[in-house]
Amino acid sequence: MSSKAKILLIYTGGTIGMSKDFETGALKAFNFGKLIQKIPEIKQLDCEIESISFEHPIDSSNMNPQMWTKIATMIEENYASFDGFVVLHGSDTMSYSASALSFMLENLAKPVVFTGSQLPIGDLRTDAKENLITAIQIASLLENGKPVITEVCLYFEYKLYRGNRTSKVNAEHFRAFTAPNYPELVESGVHLKLNKHLFLPVNKDAKLIVHKNLDNHVAIIKMFPGMSEIVLASILSTQGLRGIVLETYGSGNAPTEDWFLNLIEKAIKSGMHIVNVTQCSGGSVNMGQYETSTALKSLGVISGKDITTEAAITKLMYLLGHNIPQNEFKDIFETALRGEIS
Repeated sequence: MSSKAKILLIYTGGTIGMSKDFETGALKAFNFGKLIQKIPEIKQLDCEIESISFEHPIDSSNMNPQMWTKIATMIEENYASFDGFVVLHGSDTMSYSASALSFMLENLAKPVVFTGSQLPIGDLRTDAKENLITAIQIASLLENGKPVITEVCLYFEYKLYRGNRTSKVNAEHFRAFTAPNYPELVESGVHLKLNKHLFLPVNKDAKLIVHKNLDNHVAIIKMFPGMSEIVLASILSTQGLRGIVLETYGSGNAPTEDWFLNLIEKAIKSGMHIVNVTQCSGGSVNMGQYETSTALKSLGVISGKDITTEAAITKLMYLLGHNIPQNEFKDIFETALRGEIS
């Protein structure tokens, strides 16, 4: 019986598997088999690697809950046969997908590492090789025959982050991601530096539960000076809308005008869940710290604390898919389920 870790690569699409159409200059997906051929260095890794792919790889701009379910199902069906999973994904929505999968995969005891690249694998200056090779190496780490990492992560430009803590912050630089409110789990240099005290603990006796019911009757509203009452009222009265992630100022501040607070109160009384997250790239919501957030707190707005917008919207979909009683929803959302909030 082999002592080497077995890793499954799941190719969904993205720049890492693109080639350039020399007639138009546009990037388009190519056969996943060619991706492995272009990185012969993978053979030097001390693990066994197999791969599967979406039948029709997608640009990550086309990612949706159905595709998340597809990724989760691929992991579920192969869970017993592999020690870790590396998901190749376009960078634009990677943080959303990593966040969603973190909630969908309950009692995860193996690594699921998302990675991708800013430049195609065939480009002379590509970042794809380092990202993919190190992601596989991290996913294959074993200790006493058991995986070292047991959560959904995102690896990009020498750093492994908790997936539901990340945001894409740059469209051009290789260091495209950050986790503003949580340190990196692993840093890649001459050696891999593992910050084990930051890892999620694993429940060794619990079996993997894959949650596939996500409710996408949700929206993100970003506050800005001059927001119209008519526009906000129109959004909040959208038929079927069940949840809102409200991006507010600073530590959770919003207008104190009567029309604004009346609309929020009406929405909450109708059964809508409204989550307050900060527009800032780092820091936390602390409702009640200033007068401009005290009213939101008294109306029953949910505190997102230091959650990212990506994790907030996917957590909202996840919890709404569970039909949690109205009086329990707020407490559950404000509780860390997969290390997404401090």
